[in-house]
Amino acid sequence: MSNAFQTLKATAATRWQVLSVREQRSLAWLGLLLASVLIWGVAIAPALHTLRDSDARRAHIGVQQARMLALQAQAKALQQRTPLSRDEALRTLQSLSANSSFQLTVQGERVSVQLKTVPAQTLATWLTQVRNQAQVLPIEAHLTRGADTDKNNTTWNGSLVLRLPDNTARAQ
Repeated sequence: MSNAFQTLKATAATRWQVLSVREQRSLAWLGLLLASVLIWGVAIAPALHTLRDSDARRAHIGVQQARMLALQAQAKALQQRTPLSRDEALRTLQSLSANSSFQLTVQGERVSVQLKTVPAQTLATWLTQVRNQAQVLPIEAHLTRGADTDKNNTTWNGSLVLRLPDNTARAQ
């Protein structure tokens, strides 16, 4: 390998000597230009791109951090709440489900909920209240989107299975 390199180097030096001073200068400028383009493409352009995007990335990371902190606070609040007994949870669930769109069927520690044309926002609010107030968690969902004439009025049909807390409230 070294011998081939030496041969190539000698051939290039011979060809260089054969060129006129003007051609040598032109090739030197061409080499400098190619080296500059290579350095720009490999080192400078990516760094400038990163620098230009840093404010947007920092803002995006700030939004993500705020979401994570909100979720952390919510998780801590859920962990620190006083657990409800099964009967208290069921009473709270029934009071939250007074709407005729929700039909509850209790089966041991599970509650089956039939949904009939429930608006999406109502369902989201109800699920949040069920989790926070009744301490009931969804474990199964079979939902179909209702026929929409307007995207802002999405409705849902189907069933949910919720799990009630243990029969007795846990002491912490």
